[in-house]
Amino acid sequence: MGFAMVKSAVMDGLTVREVCVEADTGSGLPVFHMVGYLSSEVKEAGERVRTAIRHTRARLQPQRMVVNLSPADIRKTGASFDLPIAVALALSAGSIMDRCEKRVLFIGELSLDARIRKVRGILPIVSYARENGYEICVVPWENETEGKLVSGIEVVGAATLSEVWNFLETGERPVRRQQAAKVRDKDKSELDFADIKGQSGLKRASEVAAAGGHNILYLGPPGSGKTMAAQRLQTILPDLDARTGMEVTTIYSAAGLLDEAQPLLIRPPYREVHHTVTKAALLGGGRYPTPGELSLAHGGILFLDELSEYQRTVLDALREPLETKQVRITRKKGTYIFPADVLVAAAMNPCPCGNYPDLERCRCTPGEIHRYLGKVSQPFLDRMDICIETPKISYGELTCEKQEESSGTIRERVLRARKIQKKRYREREMLTNSRMGRKEIEEFCCLEEKEKQMIERAFERLNLTARTYYKTLKVARTIADLEGSGQIRTNHLAEAISYRMVDQTIWGNQKR
Repeated sequence: MGFAMVKSAVMDGLTVREVCVEADTGSGLPVFHMVGYLSSEVKEAGERVRTAIRHTRARLQPQRMVVNLSPADIRKTGASFDLPIAVALALSAGSIMDRCEKRVLFIGELSLDARIRKVRGILPIVSYARENGYEICVVPWENETEGKLVSGIEVVGAATLSEVWNFLETGERPVRRQQAAKVRDKDKSELDFADIKGQSGLKRASEVAAAGGHNILYLGPPGSGKTMAAQRLQTILPDLDARTGMEVTTIYSAAGLLDEAQPLLIRPPYREVHHTVTKAALLGGGRYPTPGELSLAHGGILFLDELSEYQRTVLDALREPLETKQVRITRKKGTYIFPADVLVAAAMNPCPCGNYPDLERCRCTPGEIHRYLGKVSQPFLDRMDICIETPKISYGELTCEKQEESSGTIRERVLRARKIQKKRYREREMLTNSRMGRKEIEEFCCLEEKEKQMIERAFERLNLTARTYYKTLKVARTIADLEGSGQIRTNHLAEAISYRMVDQTIWGNQKR
């Protein structure tokens, strides 16, 4: 009979909070109490833990048992406290001895037969443990590969509670055939830009978007290749750098979406959300906030198909995150910040029937078109760096046997442009032209007199806002990088300006 304390941790958003699991056993009526601001799944741990312990050599006598999870002002959620609770109870009852002289952190869920089940959030928790002086993390066996992505700390994977007892008393680590951590197969995707017939303008705009990390809106009739292009954007993006890759892997770990055998993510994620998505599902949130689809697409692509079918309030909620590259959710307990550096690809028809502005084929009334386009606000449209019209493909283009350019060929050009940007911004915390601020634009987007006159005319005729003006310069910088030009020329600027023509030809016509 006595007192014992072991350490564990809990995810609070994407932040890890340390939790002390204290157990006290003593004389008195045989009762079991758990306290410490617990969720329902944590309260249920008492029955799981005591039943699991009965299936090991450790024994708990009928006595008064109290378990406290502190600090009491942090909400304890999930089933990952089962293992530390079991260890604390067994130690306090004297059923096992702790001969490990190192700082150890425990996390894992228990089944009734004492097996240890996998849990989410292992990667950020192990990272936290290393940064805070822990020497060993005891985790479920199924999470060991994920935990070992973090260097500088020993990760012990246990399959059963008995293996944990043996480790604490003898120091012996469970011995199994460990599968090495792998990365996801780069060539797993069968999507390729070569699948898209014709549509050279669409492909060019996609290449520019990928090269500079620019948001892109595809606008055109049904069947013109909008969705196909957006789904293939991922195939021409470069691999994630080491820091972003670990950030993305951490987010997926917290969401429980990692592959057990191949946990490390090096390819940009691709997330496609349905137009019925809620604001909380898209941005993240809930009573105890968790990352949404926007953060799950961090470092990659978020595709919004049928843009005009989304609730306008949902789209407008994206405006701030697209500028700041992060999601801020404020609750009574504090502010949660989730990363959201994404390339947004959106696709929509120009009208309900899809044929506007071809008035010979469009049968929609002006009121129907106005209401349809009005679902996308001008401030949201301003966040789209590139707006490209995708015309209906002709029969000749569709049946042409000409070999289209592959994603691999396009990706090579994107990589060269990204290399130029990486060198340009090596002393700044950015990787692409889309992240340029006012100072960077003034430094790297200098225009000569001829180009200044061109952008001035475009500003007046297209009614550009300050935001779209700067976005046009950023896109022009990317186009110049694709050609290896250090100076933005008139042809680069003209192409960038053409990507704002949709504002005038489609939305502009509705204003008159």
